[in-house]
Amino acid sequence: MFKQGIRILRILGWPFLMAVLIIAPACAQQSFDEVAGSWSGVGSMKPLDGPRERVRCKVDYIAKNEGRSVKMSVRCASDAYKMELTANIDQRGSTLSGNWFESQYRQGGKISGQNVDGLIDAKIEGDTITALLTVRTKGNRQSFAMESPGAWVSQVSIDLVRDPR
Repeated sequence: MFKQGIRILRILGWPFLMAVLIIAPACAQQSFDEVAGSWSGVGSMKPLDGPRERVRCKVDYIAKNEGRSVKMSVRCASDAYKMELTANIDQRGSTLSGNWFESQYRQGGKISGQNVDGLIDAKIEGDTITALLTVRTKGNRQSFAMESPGAWVSQVSIDLVRDPR
């Protein structure tokens, strides 16, 4: 029973990380057309009870509705884990809303927040996950920081670069 509980905590941490990656790169511009394409990068995640772990990510964005919506596909892996996540996000004015789903661990939830002048403050929620996220985009570089005290993944920091077209 204890081992199963630890496994569930680890499983729920990864979908959360994936939701963070989904909202971060795509929403940091006024139009999703600005981020359409493929991005990749590295960063770290901090499990609640362990050392920082290196994470590698690949993100693909498809802008829709004249850049007001985006469909995303995110793949991330560390030495110990792998995740695959999709999301759909809409932007009205500066307000963001959408949903995410991680297929490997079958977890999902909602995304809400604000995008003001390329600075995003967002909240990611699921049945067992809540986190706050700050995202900045400058040209072909994106970075974000996530905090979720008490969650299995309590901190995430990732830098992405647009892949050559």
